[in-house]
Amino acid sequence: MTGTRATSEPVHVVGAGLAGSEAAWQVAKSGIGVILHEMRPGRMTEAHRTDGLAELVCSNSFRSDDAANNAVGLLHAEMRRLDSLIMRAADANQVPAGGALAVDRDGFSAAVTKALNDHPLIEIRRAEIDGLPPEDWRNVIVATGPLTSAPLAEAIRQLTDENALAFFDAIAPIVHRDSIDMSVAWFQSRYDKAGPGGTGADYINCPMTREQYGAFVDALIAGEKTDFKEWETNTPYFDGCLPIEVMAERGRETLRHGPMKPVGLTNPHDPAVKPYAIVQLRQDNRLGTLYNMVGFQTKLKYGAQQRVFRTIPGLENAEFARLGGLHRNTFLNSPKLLDGQLRLRVQPRLRFAGQMTGCEGYVESASIGLMAGLYAAADARSMSLAPPPATTALGSLLGHITGGHIETIEPGARSFQPMNINFGLFPPLASPPTRNADGTRLRGNEKNAAKKQAISARALSDLDRWIADSLRLAAAA
Repeated sequence: MTGTRATSEPVHVVGAGLAGSEAAWQVAKSGIGVILHEMRPGRMTEAHRTDGLAELVCSNSFRSDDAANNAVGLLHAEMRRLDSLIMRAADANQVPAGGALAVDRDGFSAAVTKALNDHPLIEIRRAEIDGLPPEDWRNVIVATGPLTSAPLAEAIRQLTDENALAFFDAIAPIVHRDSIDMSVAWFQSRYDKAGPGGTGADYINCPMTREQYGAFVDALIAGEKTDFKEWETNTPYFDGCLPIEVMAERGRETLRHGPMKPVGLTNPHDPAVKPYAIVQLRQDNRLGTLYNMVGFQTKLKYGAQQRVFRTIPGLENAEFARLGGLHRNTFLNSPKLLDGQLRLRVQPRLRFAGQMTGCEGYVESASIGLMAGLYAAADARSMSLAPPPATTALGSLLGHITGGHIETIEPGARSFQPMNINFGLFPPLASPPTRNADGTRLRGNEKNAAKKQAISARALSDLDRWIADSLRLAAAA
């Protein structure tokens, strides 16, 4: 899986987001030359604002870093074991975020860009691929993401005779820290949990009374929304990233049981009064000058956002470094179109990676880029790479994308949707834990936690064995 000398024919990687950047890194680490194609800045997207590689266009959070109890934390650990560039850059640019791994987005992108620019086997070409890659490119990874340019998307549709599925992904606003009224708000992580680089007091919390919450929900629902284009009107949202106003429309208490839940927090300004709802803001840059509104992705128009969000106690004078927005994501019907190594069945020289394969989330996208890079490098060396075990986070996510999804029984219907990594994708334990070390029986949450920990321990053990086997085969080749 490692090497120092490039073969004569390079691997082409189209798209230098998280998945493409990770794929290029993994290929080059294997001793194979890479040509990494990125259309920015010559052609920008609706969501990007820089020409940096692996630019984060939504949240700056990689979510939980708890490898023992959380599936995405386990995925972090697995990627680190495979020398992931994305995880290396994230770890080097982390900012406090309770139990989560969050990053300074500019520092993170700069680190990825520098690593790829400096690698002797990687050439970066700044130009759009405005159709199918040329036929003489025999080993290609397409990682153009949810904002794939229209000419390339149309070429893929024509080749597969499949309409790409699509959904909207909304962006949360970012607030200047010094514009938040800390005589009303306070610092605290939920349940005082400390995470990477954190102290247990990493979020800014803004409390609401019942009356304030009710007025806020009314304002969200009544606020002027971004108009959809005619071709976008039937595009479904991804449930893991619903706009805040769409959640509000689903029921007046929905937000109190979602991003505005008041549990695990105590207002030090008035400890005797339990807030009815709480808005949390998470640090967005290393300097701690910017904070993003957690779970507040939105399609409200800019004027409505400023008016409505400034009704939140503590944010009356909020200054916004970036307001929320909305962009359209597209993804393939991967279980039907891709094989187990992420190759397009009708044209195997094309391999797909990242969000367009039907995974959701920064880390998930990068992890599929990692696997696509390993598979492409193995192909370039005329080797066979066994898939990671289904018991691992990498294997379970790859399995969902390429065959683990159960299609609807309705003729002609497709139900495949983007998926975050979660323990529900893993095979069950052969013998789930039932007792503590002292012999007492596990119950309730304790039993559930023990099960997650056992799944995670199994995953890391199986991954280590897979890595050792892969390295042994590569050395023998």
